[in-house]
Amino acid sequence: MLGARAWLGSVLLLPRASVGLAASRRGSSSRDKDRSATVSSSVPMPAGGKGSHPSSTPQRVPNRLIHEKSPYLLQHAYNPVDWYPWGQEAFDKAKKENKPIFLSVGYSTCHWCHMMEEESFQNEEIGRLLSEDFVSVKVDREERPDVDKVYMTFVQATSSGGGWPMNVWLTPNLQPFVGGTYFPPEDGLTRVGFRTVLLRIREQWKQNKNSLLENSQRVTTALLARSEISMGDRQLPPSAATMNNRCFQQLDEGYDEEYGGFAEAPKFPTPVILSFLFSYWLSHRLTQDGSRAQQMALHTLKMMANGGIRDHVGQGFHRYSTDCQWHVPHFEKMLYDQAQLAVAYSQAFQISGDEFYSDVAKGILQYVARSLSHRSGGFYSAEDADSPPERGMRPKEGAYYVWTVKEVQQLLPEPVLGASEPLTSGQLLMKHYGLTEAGNISPSQDPKGELQGQNVLTVRYSLELTAARFGLDVEAVRTLLNTGLEKLFQARKHRPKPHLDSKMLAAWNGLMVSGYAVTGAVLGQDRLINYATNGAKFLKRHMFDVASGRLMRTCYTGSGGTVEHSNPPCWGFLEDYAFVVRGLLDLYEASQESAWLEWALRLQDTQDRLFWDSQGGGYFCSEAELGAGLPLRLKDDQDGAEPSANSVSAHNLLRLHGFTGHKDWMEKCVCLLTAFSERMRRVPVALPEMVRALSAQQQTLKQIVICGDRQAKDTKALVQCVHSVYIPNKVLILADGDPSSFLSRQLPFLSTLRRLEDQATAYVCENQACSMPITDPCELRKLLHP
Repeated sequence: MLGARAWLGSVLLLPRASVGLAASRRGSSSRDKDRSATVSSSVPMPAGGKGSHPSSTPQRVPNRLIHEKSPYLLQHAYNPVDWYPWGQEAFDKAKKENKPIFLSVGYSTCHWCHMMEEESFQNEEIGRLLSEDFVSVKVDREERPDVDKVYMTFVQATSSGGGWPMNVWLTPNLQPFVGGTYFPPEDGLTRVGFRTVLLRIREQWKQNKNSLLENSQRVTTALLARSEISMGDRQLPPSAATMNNRCFQQLDEGYDEEYGGFAEAPKFPTPVILSFLFSYWLSHRLTQDGSRAQQMALHTLKMMANGGIRDHVGQGFHRYSTDCQWHVPHFEKMLYDQAQLAVAYSQAFQISGDEFYSDVAKGILQYVARSLSHRSGGFYSAEDADSPPERGMRPKEGAYYVWTVKEVQQLLPEPVLGASEPLTSGQLLMKHYGLTEAGNISPSQDPKGELQGQNVLTVRYSLELTAARFGLDVEAVRTLLNTGLEKLFQARKHRPKPHLDSKMLAAWNGLMVSGYAVTGAVLGQDRLINYATNGAKFLKRHMFDVASGRLMRTCYTGSGGTVEHSNPPCWGFLEDYAFVVRGLLDLYEASQESAWLEWALRLQDTQDRLFWDSQGGGYFCSEAELGAGLPLRLKDDQDGAEPSANSVSAHNLLRLHGFTGHKDWMEKCVCLLTAFSERMRRVPVALPEMVRALSAQQQTLKQIVICGDRQAKDTKALVQCVHSVYIPNKVLILADGDPSSFLSRQLPFLSTLRRLEDQATAYVCENQACSMPITDPCELRKLLHP
C-alpha cells in the first residue's frame, strides 16, 4: 500500500470501514448481510430510469444529465445535484471556481448505486452541498472504463477494497486525494456518513488545500510507479510449464471440494479460471494433476448450473452467489457472464460428452436471444437485480425471481398419476428444487427480511433420486418438471420486469459473438451461428467508423427500437478491439466466411496503432488522446469477471499469426508476454488467461486446414469433426482451392495442399510441416485427440 490510508484517516478522520464497502467485483458488496437492502425512487424518473411512481409525485427540474444517452446517467437526471458528465466543461469550472471535483462512478444495474442515489443523491441538503462546494461529475463505468480503472486503482490502493458505487474527490487537475465506495447518508456506529465526509472535505479544502494537493501528487506518483508494466531488461517471457504449474497449485489450494468454486462467499463464476483448468487438463491429461484440473472445472460448472445462481425458470446466470453453495444469488444478469459461460459449458460438453452441459449452454443463449437482444442483432448490457414485487410497489432485490410455496401450489395443482403416494405437480417440483413453506433463504442472506417465505429454485436431488422417491419413471419426472417450469415462466411474465440496461457495448457484443459462434460450432447448430453473424453485422453497421477504422464503444436503443449514438461518439477502448477481434476469429472458424477474418485483421492493425506501447510492450487500456488529463495510463493486469484485454490480445496475435504467417504478430505477442512477466511470476492466478496464452505461444498452434467446398457435405463433416474436439490452441482454415482468395494470399503453402480423390481433405500442420491427407472424420478425430 501507499501509506495513503493513514493519511486519509488523519486528514478526514474517516474510520477505515467508511471506504471499501463494496467488494472488488462488479457492483457487489463484501458485506453480504447488507446485500438485500431495498431501493426506491421518490421522484419521477426519465425513460429507462430506476422505477416509476404515480403522476401525483411533484415534478422536479432535470439536471444536465437529461441530455445523456447512458441509462445510468439518466437515472440521476432528476437528482437535486448539479451533475456534470465527464468532460472539459466540468474541469474548466473546477479550475475557474477553485473547487474540488466529486467524481461518482457506477452503472445502471448496480444495487448499491441505487442505494446511494436514494439515500444521498436525492437528499436536498446533500444535493445543495454537492452543488455549492464541489463540481459533481457522474460517470457510467461501462461507458468510460478508462476513468473507472484509473480511480479504482487509487481507491484499492488507499482503502480496504473497491467496488461500485465508487466515489472519489479530485483536484481540478484530476488527481485523486480521497476515495471510497458506498457511503451511508448519516454517521453510524462504524461508518462515517456521506454528509459528514462532504463537510470535512469542504473544510480541509479551505484550510489545508496545499497539504491536500501535495499528498495527492505523492500518491499519484507512487501509483504511477506501482502500476507500470513493461519489458524492462527482460528479453523473453517466463517458462510456460512453470507458470502453468504454479497457477494450477494456487487454484487447487483455494478449491471448494464440496460445492466447487475457488473462494469463500461471495462466489463468482470466473470463466477464465475454468478455461485455464480445461487447457491445463489437455496438456497434463495423463497425470493426476490433469485429472484433478478437469474434475475441478466440471464439478464447479455442474454445481453452478444446479444452484440458484442459474435461473432455472428463465435460464441465464445471475452475477454471483452470496453464499458458498451457489444458492442465493445477487440477482442481476450481465451480458459478459452469459457470453463467457456459454463457451465454458460448450467446452465442458466437448470434453465430457455429457449433454447436461450442452443443455445449459443452449439455455443461456436462449435467454440472451429472448431478453438481451436488439432486433438488429446487437446485445444489451444487463438486467437489474431489483424490481417491484407488484406494480406501484418499491423495488426489491430478486422480486422477479423468487417464489412462495402457495404460488407454486396454485400454479401446479394437477395430480401426478402413478406416484407411490398422493402427489401434485407442484409438490414434485418443490421437492426437486428445495422449496419450503418457510422459504429456503437463510436470514443471514436476508437481513432486511425482504425475502421471508420466499424460495430460490436450486436442484436438490438428481432426477433419478426424485423419481425413486415417488416411484416414478425418470423420463416422466423430467417431463413433469419441464412442464412445471414452463408454467412458472408464463406466470412470471405478469410480474413487473427488472430494469433493462439497453446500452450496447462493443466489447461485450464481441464476447457474445464468441458465445454464439463457439457454441453453435460445437453443437453443429447453424441457428446459433446466425445469431453470431447478426451480432457481427450489427457491430460493423452501428459501431464501426469506416473512414478511420475505429470502433465506437457504445450505442443505445432509441425510440421505436432505433440505434442511437452519443454526440460526440464514445470511441472504443482496448477491450472493445480485443473482444471484437476474438469474436470475429471465432465467427470465421464457425462459418468459414473469410470476410470476418479480413475485418479482424483490420481491427488488429487499428488496435496496434492506437494502444501499443512501443517502449514497454503490451497494450494500454485507452488511447493517449482519449485519456488526456487522466493522471495514469494503465495496462490492465488482471483476468477477473472479464478477461484482461491484454490476455485476449495475446491469444488474438497468436491466432492471427496462424491465419496469416505474418511474423510481426508473433513478435508482438512475445513482447506482450514479456512485459507481463513479473506480474505472471508473482501472482499467476491473477492472470490465468494470459498463462494460457503463454502456453499456446510456447507450444505453437496447430493449423487445421480443410480443403473443400464450404457448402459440401463432406467438407461440413470434417469441419464438424474439428469442432467436436476440444483443441484450444488451433486455427481452423478452409482452403477452397481459389488461389486469389484472402487466405491463399496470406498463406502461400495452402496452394500445395490438394483434395484426395476429389473429396474434402484435412491436413494438420505444425511448425510448417503437415500431416498426410485425411478424408475420414473418424481418422481426423484420432489424429486431433490421440
